[in-house]
Amino acid sequence: MSSYKTIKERTAGFYKEKGSRFLSFAFPVNSEEEIKEILLQLKKEYHDARHICYAWILGENRQKMKSGDDGEPAGTAGKPILNQLLHTGCTNVLVAVVRYFGGTLLGTGGLANAYKTAAADALSKAVIEEKTEMLTLQITFPYERMNQIMSLLKSEGIKPSVSYLDQQVVVTFTFPCEETGQLTPRFSLYADVEIKIL
Repeated sequence: MSSYKTIKERTAGFYKEKGSRFLSFAFPVNSEEEIKEILLQLKKEYHDARHICYAWILGENRQKMKSGDDGEPAGTAGKPILNQLLHTGCTNVLVAVVRYFGGTLLGTGGLANAYKTAAADALSKAVIEEKTEMLTLQITFPYERMNQIMSLLKSEGIKPSVSYLDQQVVVTFTFPCEETGQLTPRFSLYADVEIKIL
């Protein structure tokens, strides 16, 4: 897969059912660490809420996904949120729904519908964008090769960051994954050039 869909920025939604309020948020994310950080922040910000349920999908091929019910009956919160997220076709997204209990029990069907509707509201406000998979490459070479390597990079429209280490030059840049196979063999022509994927 050379590109994937995600959301551009954080969005918020809302749903109310029998006095219970459901505040929903969709976030663009890149890692499980970032997800944990956002969920912790939400727990601090909404410390008086009854539940903060969530679902997320990560990876260009949507290979990682998880949902959490945060004390709601199993399958009534995280799963409906995840299903809404799956429906968008997006990845690298976290959806969290904060519930303030209104005093009336909603039942499992009512809960599932409330979490689904709240998640759908936040996601409906998101701007979906297509991103290209990128790799970060680091190339190390002797200073004498500077003109050849920089000329090659310039011909590809690449503007790398450059650093110097003793007699070596280290350049770092991002490049579309699908084009890396055409680029790396050109550097491999030089025995004293080391290519590393970061």
